[in-house]
Amino acid sequence: MKTSNPLIFTPGPVKEFPEIINVAAAQTPYFRNQKFSDLMLDNQAMLLDLVNAPDGSKVVILTASGTAAMEAAVINLVAPTQKVVSVVSGGFGERFSQICNVHQRHCDSHRPDFNEDLSDSSGLLPYKAHDALLINGHETTICHHFNLESVGKFCHQHDLLNIVDGISMFLTDQLDMTSQYIDALLISSQKGLALPPGLAMAILTPRAISRLQPNPATLYFNFNDYLSNGERGQTPYTPAVSLIIQLNARLLQLKTDGGLSTSISKTAAVAQYFREHIQSLPLALYSTHMPNSVTALSITNGLSASQLVSDFEQRYNMILCPNGGDLAERVFRVSHMGNVTIEDTQQLITSLYDYFGITQ
Repeated sequence: MKTSNPLIFTPGPVKEFPEIINVAAAQTPYFRNQKFSDLMLDNQAMLLDLVNAPDGSKVVILTASGTAAMEAAVINLVAPTQKVVSVVSGGFGERFSQICNVHQRHCDSHRPDFNEDLSDSSGLLPYKAHDALLINGHETTICHHFNLESVGKFCHQHDLLNIVDGISMFLTDQLDMTSQYIDALLISSQKGLALPPGLAMAILTPRAISRLQPNPATLYFNFNDYLSNGERGQTPYTPAVSLIIQLNARLLQLKTDGGLSTSISKTAAVAQYFREHIQSLPLALYSTHMPNSVTALSITNGLSASQLVSDFEQRYNMILCPNGGDLAERVFRVSHMGNVTIEDTQQLITSLYDYFGITQ
């Protein structure tokens, strides 16, 4: 039965927390003052702690989408004379390659075999003399999770700058910049943080900071300006003030609720519950290396995935995530991020059984 507000199972935006939504109901305050600077510095410290960033790491907070953080990382961390390799297993890996092409960076695309998670990093050996590696830790288009420990060790051993899009993994799957040798980690607001879209963050280790281009060909995305202003808790341009205040509330909520391990465990429990309880349905997991954050499903009885997504919105008031391209009719996705609960997930499971005409 429909309710006024649909249940949302998309991997961004995700179901938000009511108490965090309410934070944005207040008048947007002025921000060029010490009160806002203190809040920004607090955000930076909490973000660094959540990803176990090495000492001396810094946070760049952009008013932008996750793709902007990807583009900014390439502009700031890769010189036009350098070579990079982009791991491509889906649309976001392709996006990294497109960004490099737009900015005339030499980029080789490494395309692992389907369901290869790079636990064996030997396939990257042809690129060991490159300067940087670009990887989506979780390729969201197909819900494929790469082994970041193995990739990080490869980059560390061969002195490649390890630039990781962790946008769909932050707070849901393990991200540890120190143990995984991540030099630049990119995250955004509308995934595990369960905030509205509009903030993107680049967390840079001292190694990444040492490789920043002194004069990148950009004004708005110049990391040097953000780092300089960040020392005093400010940004060079007007930020999304209300979102940054919501970010602070959400980070404090995470601390109160038990921190990173609790957030990961909660997401993992929801994902496991969902996957265990759909085994009698004509659905199959699309990837064998799936993260906690999202499940990609193929339909095994010939029905259209895009039609299922449309039907669920109309019949059950539930928003699932379609795929594009050649997967549009075969695969759809279900998010477990943010404020999605076991109870929400049970409603979805019940509706799936009803949709396929199978007794639960």
